[in-house]
Amino acid sequence: MNDQDTGLRARLVAAGVHLVTDQGVHALSLREIARHAGVSHGAPRRYFATHVELLSAIARHGFDELAAALAAADDTAGTDPRDRLAALARRYLDYAADRPGMFELMFRHDLLEGSGIGLRQTSLPLFETFARLVAQVRTPSGEHPAAVAGALWANLHGLAQLRAWGSLRLATGGDDIEPLLHAALAAHLGPAAR
Repeated sequence: MNDQDTGLRARLVAAGVHLVTDQGVHALSLREIARHAGVSHGAPRRYFATHVELLSAIARHGFDELAAALAAADDTAGTDPRDRLAALARRYLDYAADRPGMFELMFRHDLLEGSGIGLRQTSLPLFETFARLVAQVRTPSGEHPAAVAGALWANLHGLAQLRAWGSLRLATGGDDIEPLLHAALAAHLGPAAR
């Protein structure tokens, strides 16, 4: 692939990132991405074998952004594993609130399955960071750290999704996610040491 091809691939991904950020997952048709990239509607097929492959490249951009955001949060969280988990969870929820279209795309495996892009290799290290930190915190009932990390992640993802849909506000009467984050951490990790 020459520099021009690489540049056009990057333009198509950037156009998709812009569309998903501004309009959501429903805006990511090949035609619309091509239009926003300023190329013919057939151009994406020359650089991405399938629509799923292009969507996965856009989602990979989101996972890279999320990984950078989590790394920045971890860098400032100190050394206590529970504090680090809280900082990572907070940043995860912030990312979901700030980039709802991208967040949805990243976890829409029904849209991304079979892309051949290897999103699992991009997302798995994020989960492994959570699991390592969970292993360093005393967890209730001696559950395996990966299971606790998975349950915590599912809880966080549910909070993010319910907030995006407006359901969380209906249930709790407010937008403050912090008490729910503390409750999720306590539920999965046990009460914080005093």
